[in-house]
Amino acid sequence: MSHQRSPRYSAARMRMVIYGAGAIGGALGACRFAQGGDVVLIARGAHFEALAREGLRLISPSSTETLAVPVVDDPGAVDWGADDVALLCMKSQDSADALAQLAETAGPDVPVVCVQNGVDNERMAARLFANVYGGCIQCPATHLKPGVIETHSEPVTGIIDVGRWPHGSNATAEAIAAELCASTFSSIARDDIMRWKYAKLLMNLTNALEALCGTASRTGPVAKLLRAEAETCLTAARIDFASAAEERERRGDLVANRKPVPGRSGGSSTWQSVRRGQGRIEVDYLNGEIVLLGTELGIPTPANERVRRLANELARAHGEPAALSEDALLAELSGR
Repeated sequence: MSHQRSPRYSAARMRMVIYGAGAIGGALGACRFAQGGDVVLIARGAHFEALAREGLRLISPSSTETLAVPVVDDPGAVDWGADDVALLCMKSQDSADALAQLAETAGPDVPVVCVQNGVDNERMAARLFANVYGGCIQCPATHLKPGVIETHSEPVTGIIDVGRWPHGSNATAEAIAAELCASTFSSIARDDIMRWKYAKLLMNLTNALEALCGTASRTGPVAKLLRAEAETCLTAARIDFASAAEERERRGDLVANRKPVPGRSGGSSTWQSVRRGQGRIEVDYLNGEIVLLGTELGIPTPANERVRRLANELARAHGEPAALSEDALLAELSGR
């Protein structure tokens, strides 16, 4: 499969087809539509029905508006054109099925941007598509009700940096970044995007922990165990990742302070999935990525494995977030 296709895109012509209209995809689609950009959402179930019937209700710290963003319920309902770009925004556990459906209708040459947590989506996409891009995202947004998306940062909604997979950049990446910047996001075209996505993976290891033990646990002792195991594995595998200092510099004050939406609260993407009672979460592609890497390298990862199992059990049982004591989990991991 060739990965050296000539760029053809410009921001003036590009249409973004956003596959997965949850917190991230919904926020991106709404902001792009509000700024006059060409966009279509692909949603499903009750969320699709609400979007098609009533429009997308976008709630930010300073305003609430309803937007008639174009939406379909299947990639086959999109009239794919030469200037379309597909942005994957679903959770990683749904990527394989979504990519198979996309390949049947969009064709193998459509650029696919994985605006998702984890580092496996790009590999899955590259089996089917010739032009795969990674999207490294930081965007505080919440989706708990059909048809409703909340954003928590303004005037910049979030950060989405873009680069070719596995490395490199081109005019298409630059055009995508330009369109994102025109849609109230900050975006840079990078030639080392996976280095930044591995750094984001380290941050996302506490998503499941938050769902289990609450927000405060994200900076507690179990979180430190999770990251230590992960850094040991990445270093042993010679996988480079952006440093915490680089991340702080990139983030700056763009989305550093989460602004509350009056009368509402939110949490990580995993917390939201548990709260919505979906029964499936992306932990196998976050903490599970570290467990897999540890297995391949012969490095124990007991903290990440325990959090992975507990979070999956919580999701399957349709339990309430933050019901587990962090102290009890730490004691178990410490053998006390």
